Amino acid sequence: MDLRMQMATFPCLMLFLLLWSQVPEVQGQEFRFGFCHVQGVKLQVLRKAFGTLRDTVQAQDNNTSVRLLRKEILQNISDAESCYFIRSLLTFYLKTVFKNYYRQAAELRVMRALSTLTNNFIALTSALHPREEDAVFSLADSARRQFLQVQGAFQQLDLEAALTKAVGEVDILLTWMEKYYQC
Repeated sequence: MDLRMQMATFPCLMLFLLLWSQVPEVQGQEFRFGFCHVQGVKLQVLRKAFGTLRDTVQAQDNNTSVRLLRKEILQNISDAESCYFIRSLLTFYLKTVFKNYYRQAAELRVMRALSTLTNNFIALTSALHPREEDAVFSLADSARRQFLQVQGAFQQLDLEAALTKAVGEVDILLTWMEKYYQC
């Protein structure tokens, strides 16, 4: 290929790459929880996985008067506190809820969807690390108090009922997380 042909190809290639990067599926999709930014986890994948198990799990929930993820708690989390809150909540879901729900998921035949949620929550949690200079104690403390309200409501229920309730409320969590999702 001669030099003129190479010179003509380069601008075309650059234009193609620029246009390609504007396609929504190719653009960087990330969660921005306050100081924490996480790329590589797609909200659509989380929603699809939850959609697969939603009806089955929510039909098992007999405690309709109890809500773990109450609106007033989620609405009171500031953008600055969101990193600390979501880290606590995702860790709680991984170590307490999903870990102990696998037997029920196997019985209900929703293991694949639960595994998808678990793997994506692990990816989110492992990437959520605030920069040290941004770590303000009062923000972390306030977010922790909000999280303790969720955890307290969970602990007041029988374990099996609490697990079902928590898994059934993943849609509430995803809706809250959506406001921090950037396409």
